Amino acid sequence: MHQPRPTAAERARTAAYGIAGAVLVAPGVPYDPVPAHTTDENGAPLLLMPRNSPTVVALTGADDLPATLRISDVAPVPLADRVRGRAWLHGWVSELPAGERRAAADLLARLHPRPELLDLAAEPDPAADPADPVDSAESATSDWTILTMDLAEIEIADAWGTADLGPEEYRDARPDPFVAVEASLLGHLDAAHRAELARLVPGAEPGRVRPVALDRHGLWLRADGGDLRVGFGGEVGDVHGLRGAYRRLFGSGASGRVRGS
Repeated sequence: MHQPRPTAAERARTAAYGIAGAVLVAPGVPYDPVPAHTTDENGAPLLLMPRNSPTVVALTGADDLPATLRISDVAPVPLADRVRGRAWLHGWVSELPAGERRAAADLLARLHPRPELLDLAAEPDPAADPADPVDSAESATSDWTILTMDLAEIEIADAWGTADLGPEEYRDARPDPFVAVEASLLGHLDAAHRAELARLVPGAEPGRVRPVALDRHGLWLRADGGDLRVGFGGEVGDVHGLRGAYRRLFGSGASGRVRGS
């Protein structure tokens, strides 16, 4: 029976959400690590970058640059091969206008509570009076800034396969509802429920099945024979529903819902 699955656009939005690691690549900039990133409600990347980073320096005197944001999605559970997927966001990178950086810093801080964002969030309104000594003292330039991207093409490659997406399809999708808490959920499953996970895979020995990924439709598990998918039998939207899905799965054991990647 066909199982529901996240669409390629949803998977790309989830990868770009800000949990996975990312680097920028631009002309003359082969590798520029992004210390912290997230996306706005439309999926546009928001990238916290030091002002002396190669990309920010290359933007000096330019409105934007062609660039690619390379994202590597890594399983939070310690495994031999932890890379679960990759995404490439192609487009043009630019620095956010000063008047937009405070709101972007607040959004980034929800996922990445870093001290650098406090300075950006405290930046004064661009309309502040430079003659005012208070405004002048507060307007010292931070050593950090926030970049964004105007996306033209998105690629995704993961356990489900590969796909090329246009910016509209990507923008209209939404990230998985568990993306921000997936690491803790998988860590709990791995630490406390290995025996139950093994019962989901026919012939598996206790302790030999590890959780790799979780989304609202099901789990990816790793057994000796490779990665396997276990569906929840229906879409789950919150932690309460997830507990019910766990009870149904662990109560039924190996039920034929497991298939290879």
